[in-house]
Parts: sequence; structure tokens; C-alpha cells
Amino acid sequence: MEFLDPVILARIQFVFVVFVHFLFVPLSIGLGLFLALAETRYYRTKDPKDRAATMFWAKIFTTTFVIGVATGITMEFSFGTNWANYSRYVGDIFGAPLAAEALLAFFLESVFLGIVLFGRNKISPKLYLVSTWLVWFGSALSALWILIANSWMQTPAGFQDLGTKAEITDFWAAALNPSTIARYLHTVDGIIILASFCVIAIGAYYLLRKTKIEAGKKFMKIGIIVGIVSTVIMLPAAHMQATVVAEEQPSKFAAMEGQWEDGPSDMYLLGWVDEENRTTSGIKLPIDGFTSFLASFDFNTVYPGLNTTENAMSVEELESYDGVKADVIKENGGYQGGNPPVNFVFQAYHLMIAFYGLIILWLVFAGLMLKKANKGAAPNKAVLYLLVFGPLIPWLCIQSGWIVTEVGRQPWVVYNLLTTADGVSPAVSGLEILITLVLFVIFYVILFVAWLRIVMKMIKTGPVVEEAAAVAAIDAGDGSGSKGGDQ
Repeated sequence: MEFLDPVILARIQFVFVVFVHFLFVPLSIGLGLFLALAETRYYRTKDPKDRAATMFWAKIFTTTFVIGVATGITMEFSFGTNWANYSRYVGDIFGAPLAAEALLAFFLESVFLGIVLFGRNKISPKLYLVSTWLVWFGSALSALWILIANSWMQTPAGFQDLGTKAEITDFWAAALNPSTIARYLHTVDGIIILASFCVIAIGAYYLLRKTKIEAGKKFMKIGIIVGIVSTVIMLPAAHMQATVVAEEQPSKFAAMEGQWEDGPSDMYLLGWVDEENRTTSGIKLPIDGFTSFLASFDFNTVYPGLNTTENAMSVEELESYDGVKADVIKENGGYQGGNPPVNFVFQAYHLMIAFYGLIILWLVFAGLMLKKANKGAAPNKAVLYLLVFGPLIPWLCIQSGWIVTEVGRQPWVVYNLLTTADGVSPAVSGLEILITLVLFVIFYVILFVAWLRIVMKMIKTGPVVEEAAAVAAIDAGDGSGSKGGDQ
């Protein structure tokens, strides 16, 4: 039966597990930055209100971090259960970055998170401040090692293909493969945008409830500042990512704009791809070759269309396109051919761009509401409600980008080397995968509801200034802080 196809079910299960995991990881990484920023403010002001903000963000960060760790473990198990052939092929490559993520990044983050939670009156304020920044640095470093592994699947480098497995020959070439840096900057910046919208949403929530007004204004202000900076940074980061895709993954680049024929790539504002008749219709920008310009700063750069990329191409054929480098593809004798689900990738890509436009609009809304609140006027309730639900926009933007990245490399699980169908475990049955999928759905729904209830309770309580002041008084009175050089 088709619905028990192990390949389809294994893909669905992995998508679901990653989807849930990626609910929590961006929040923990992004909110770690705001935890560090809050402690930096407290270090300068010594205001109990700012200390209360640090305690508030530490609680939310820790709760999210724990759930993120728990949901990440199942992904690694699924490599061995559902994707044994894939694991055998990439094991020699992935061993180093995954071990580094656990031993260096995760260990660093966990140790200093312990200090943040339990070491306030045990060390000096300066060291405590450094600890908050190291928590965020550890989470960002963890993302780097994971994205090194993911990027290698997209643009493999520094290895030799032994048929049944890839063997690493140059660690740094594999780690710093053509898409690592661009993908890392693009992803982490998107995560920071999401976190800034969460901070704005909490601030808007307090203004809407007319409670903790001062904290709400501060949260909105820092969220808007970080949101604007990270949104502007996204432009060059996105350009870097687009350039890598254009140069290294010709089929994905063609699918993003539904380009069937070779030539300069136009940009659609919206449209629809008829894969059966190989046509794309919709509203284009009036400037021909605009996507080619975004990728190469040249409106006339020619890229292969989907009619070309579905077939194998030799090294000589690849070299006929100015914008396509595909070094690893050339090293392996050419491009093996194959296109992803074109309309799916096309729609996801244009949704991502649309959500980015909404991000800018929501930041304008937030700025206007904060300006009204600072002047003593009552912000518009309808707009505040929009801001409360604002984090959905960058989150959907991130998910759309993830779809473009992962679905866009199909039919390959390791681009141009190992197909997705060949990566599935040969011994696992569709029924076994279906049973575990159902169990995962039940367990993860319970886990998500529990996390949401806990975090919502924390948000409703908000920063408790009295608690922070009382703890500060105890710290100052017991003399323990001076041992670390408090004075």
C-alpha cells in the first residue's frame, strides 16, 4: 500500500520531528541574546527592574532550552532507525561536527547556563555578565556545527566518494564547504528576527493588559532595535545565500523562480507552476533578469532552466553557464540530473519573500505603538493584538525558507551523490515507521502544550521587581558577593 511506503513515511516522520524541534531551537538561541542584553543593562544601571528582566528571560530561556534538547535527541536516533544507508554514507563526515557540537558548544552553553541560574551570588557581577554572553555564544556555536553538517549535504566538499560511503579527506574544506558561512549567517539572523518579534509581542501584551507598562515599553524598544538591525542585515545575508544556490545547486535555483528554459532568471511576485505542461505564469517584476542580478549583480547572467537540469550534464556543459560553479559536481564528473517538486519550492520561496515584507511592516506598527505609549497616549488595541501574534510571521518565514532549502535539493539527500530513496533503512517497514510517527505526534503534542502553559504562566507573571530586589538585598547582605570582587 502506498500510504505504507517506507520512504514517504520516513520523510514525513523526520519532517515532523524537525518541525517540532525547530519550534524551540530558534527561540532558545534568539532569546539567549536578549538574556545577555538584559544582564548588560543591569550591570550598568544596578536597577532592580533590570535585574528582574534578566531573571524573567533566564526562566523562559531555560524552559525552552530543555525542551529543545529533548526534541533534538529523537532526530539523531532516527538516523540509525529510518536512515541507516544515509548514516553509513555520511557517518565519516558527520562524526566530527556532531561530536564538536556536543563536546564544545552544548557543554559550554550548559555549564554557563548553570552559572546563570545558580551562581549569581557566587561570582562577581562582571563574570556573571560574561556568563550570560557565553550562554548565547554556546547556543550560536551549537547552531554552527549543526549547520556545517546540513550544509555539507547541500554542497559537499573535502571528501572522496567510496560508493557506499563518503570519506573525509580535508576537515576544513568539509566544514567550510561552499554554503556553510552563507547558510549560517542567513539562519542565525532569521532566528534573531524571530526572537525580537517574541520580545515585542510580550511587550505589546503588557501594554494591552495595561500592566507592567514600563517593562512592556522596554521590551518593545529593545525588540524593535534588534529587529530593525537584524532585518537590515538579512539583505546581504540573503544575497550570499542566493549566490551560493545559483552557483552550486542549479536545479534548486531554477525551481525557485519556475525557470524552464536556459537564460537570465526573472523574478515573480506571485505565480503558479504547471509542471505537467512545463510553464510558469504569474506577475513578474518588469525588469528582465532581476533574479540573475540579485545572484550575480548582472542582469544578463545565464542560468540553466529546469528542462536542462532534469537531465545529466557534463562538466563542459556546466561550464557553459557563467553563474554556475558547482566545483564538487565537476569533481564528480558532472551533474546527475533531477528536479525537485517545482511548484512546491516556487510557492515556498515566494511565501518567504512575502513574509519578509510583513516583517518590515510589523516593525513599523511596533514603532508607531511604542511612540504613542511613550507620549502617554493609548496604543491601538487592534494593532497591539497584531503585534502579540507577530512572532508567527518570522516563524513562518523561517519555515518557508527551510522548505526551499530541503525540498529544493530533492531528489538528493546528499546533493548529486545520494538520493533520498537510497538513504532509507532497507530493513524498516512502513508499518513500523507509521506506529512510531503516531506515538511521536501524541507525545510531542503533550510536550508542546506543557511547555506553552508553563511559558504563558511566566509571561503573565512577568518580571517581578520585588523578587529581584529581595534577592539582590540578600546577596548584598550575606557578603558572599564580595568574595568574587563585587565591590
